[in-house]
Amino acid sequence: MKAIIMAGGEGSRLRPLTCNRPKPMVPVVNRPIMAYCVDLLKKYGITEIGVTLRYLPDAIQEYFRDGSDFGVRLRYFIEESPLGTAGSVKNAASFLDRTFVVVSGDALTDVELSEAVAFHRKQGALATIVLTRVKCPLEYGVVITGESGRIRRFLEKPGWGEVFSDTVNTGIYILEPEVLDYFAANQEFDFSKDLFPLLLRENKPLYGVVLDGYWCDVGGLEVYLQAQQDVLSRKVRVTLPGREVAPGIWVEDGAAVDPTARLEGPLAVGAGVRVGPGANLGAFTVLGAGCIIQSGASIKRSVLWDHCFVGRGAALRGAVLGNNVQVQANAGVYEGAVVGDHSVIRERGLLKPCVKLWPYKFVDMGATVHESLIWGNGLRRHLFGSEGVSGLANVEITPEFAARLGGCFGAVLGKGAAVGLSSDAYPASAMIKTALAAGLQSVGVAVKDFGTGTTPMHRFAVRAFGCQGGAHVKFSTQDPDKLRIVFTDAEGGDISRGAERKVEQVYYREDFPRETAAGIRPPEYVPGVPETYLNHICSHAAERFKTSGLRLVLLYEEANLGRFLAALAQRTGITFLKLGAGESRNRPRRWQDYQEMLPAVSETVVELGADGGAALDASADHLVLIDERGRIIQDDLFTAILALVALKQRGGPVVVPVTAPRAIDALAARYRAEVVRTKAARRDLWKRALMAEAFEMLLHFDALAALVRIFSFVTEQGMGLGDLVDEVPAFFLAHREVPVSWEAKGRVIRELIEEKPQQQLELIDGVKVFHPDGWALILPDPEEPVCRVFSEGASMEIAESLTEFYTQKIKKMLGE
Repeated sequence: MKAIIMAGGEGSRLRPLTCNRPKPMVPVVNRPIMAYCVDLLKKYGITEIGVTLRYLPDAIQEYFRDGSDFGVRLRYFIEESPLGTAGSVKNAASFLDRTFVVVSGDALTDVELSEAVAFHRKQGALATIVLTRVKCPLEYGVVITGESGRIRRFLEKPGWGEVFSDTVNTGIYILEPEVLDYFAANQEFDFSKDLFPLLLRENKPLYGVVLDGYWCDVGGLEVYLQAQQDVLSRKVRVTLPGREVAPGIWVEDGAAVDPTARLEGPLAVGAGVRVGPGANLGAFTVLGAGCIIQSGASIKRSVLWDHCFVGRGAALRGAVLGNNVQVQANAGVYEGAVVGDHSVIRERGLLKPCVKLWPYKFVDMGATVHESLIWGNGLRRHLFGSEGVSGLANVEITPEFAARLGGCFGAVLGKGAAVGLSSDAYPASAMIKTALAAGLQSVGVAVKDFGTGTTPMHRFAVRAFGCQGGAHVKFSTQDPDKLRIVFTDAEGGDISRGAERKVEQVYYREDFPRETAAGIRPPEYVPGVPETYLNHICSHAAERFKTSGLRLVLLYEEANLGRFLAALAQRTGITFLKLGAGESRNRPRRWQDYQEMLPAVSETVVELGADGGAALDASADHLVLIDERGRIIQDDLFTAILALVALKQRGGPVVVPVTAPRAIDALAARYRAEVVRTKAARRDLWKRALMAEAFEMLLHFDALAALVRIFSFVTEQGMGLGDLVDEVPAFFLAHREVPVSWEAKGRVIRELIEEKPQQQLELIDGVKVFHPDGWALILPDPEEPVCRVFSEGASMEIAESLTEFYTQKIKKMLGE
């Protein structure tokens, strides 16, 4: 049998460690990751090995040469242009004349390859994927198999709403040579994204086998440190370099450790290392070859590559140093900090947690390099949540962070793109908007400043003024201590998940190109944006509405919405009766506070004989209506009202989230129209509504426009808002949150899917299970460690019983 090691990885998430080396050459306990791959293949008698290369191929060829020093024979296949994982293996097709194994040169594993090969041959498979189970499946290909191991479903890097399993692709494959005949040579083709879905569609024998053993995709810096600890703790069956001189203490030839130095295992000391008197080497420390550790230095949980120097009294805690780094006397490098090759930290210099220094950097004597790009206790794994990027105002969302994030967004859009910026009227939001503008300018992007206003105004302005993207800064009305930065595309909708990932990749690489001083353009202030936006939403109002003299009781924030509502009253003739809410000039009230005041709004509407009422959040993203009889219209009933207006005005289709009640289907049937259901995320509803030209459903995103459109419609029809409510069939929904750790979410969804036949399931978003008298939807939250259970029944008792049933089922899965 032959094997292929895919070793073309660039390792962008490991930068600055991979600036000068390919990812497979990054050392784990003083050996390149790929060396452990070679050992694994050799252990199972596989010595004919092809190696696919792309990024810095010479580094791998110079280290491994022909493989004879490792007891194998190596052949190298270099990609001239990116070919993807499957394309790179196809590039080695001339070498592959029988069943072969594919492994990733940047993964650490000790799985039993012989078991996988035996399974592959027994099943007569064309391709077999070695699978494992992980706590967080978002960064992997997620797989569901049948009882025989045949793969039923495969999805690469899902969002939480798409997760259907915690069983993932390890990147280890057993393949027949014929599998390479399914695509042409010299084209970019990926195993996970292209080939395996193709085999699945064509019903070819594609199998998966779950193997015990250790597997770790060494993707980011945190995982890199964990891999070192796992090797030292013997959680993975690999050969450690050197000899074990004391329990858990491995020392290579030529190392000299002063007798007064304190060593606490497990740790590894490389060849030729010098450890001075009184030095303290704590658990999970790795010292590369030729390192010098002077007297009194203290190193704990840190990884030092070759030929590093640590001066007297210096301290390292949870840090990673590249080759030839100097940390001079009494300097300090702390948790999560990474120092690139040949960098120097002079005496008493200090690197705060999570600082990254690129190669050849110099920190002067006594200088402190502050980590001002921190999320909580460290760098956040994913910047984006359910709605843009959020964090504590001026703690997590700081001007420094915003400037860098703006630069990353601009780098993704490209030099010369036009980006519209706006914020709400609060000072902290305006400060962050200014910082975003600076970051965008720094990469050559043209900035259009829309001033202050609402999120819907921003979405409109991005479209109206021909921008390629935008960003709006606002306070969260769920948690007013937090700011949100909402990034929008050219249509004004939230940017796609793919675009979010690109921004995150650039952010973590930290190497996006800067514009020259001559190419930086000043921001262009665009006057009159609020007025243009209001003219737009009023242009759809009926003339009868503008002369009707409606009286509406409103609950809203004066600071951000006052001028919009005053101008709207002038344009429409509506009399707005404001209900006091007690405001702050620096941030808005919580939306929950407004929810608690809704009964007072309802009572006021009835007492005054008003035509209706409404509550709007500070950014005009959310709207609750009150009809003339005091009935509260929000959430699913509001969605049903929007759908009913759309059906009456133009027919179908209507686009609603997967959580919407079946009453909408009944309404659509009455008007012989189609209902299109989307994922629960706002971006998906926006996208599908645009595709279906169901523009009324975009009113979900614009409280002011929805207020105008709905009351304009009922006025034109000579009816009251309550008449619309009466037309909506009764429905019964229940909702509950269940605490589920990030690590357990994938397993919970997988087990729910596996216990029900496919015809009872809908997997648009999360897992929806149909019952005779209703349905239940279990939806993993993308921002919080919870799953949300939504249920609908023929009665409230049934809806609540379904919610309780699945709540208890999830708790049972979690062992509670």
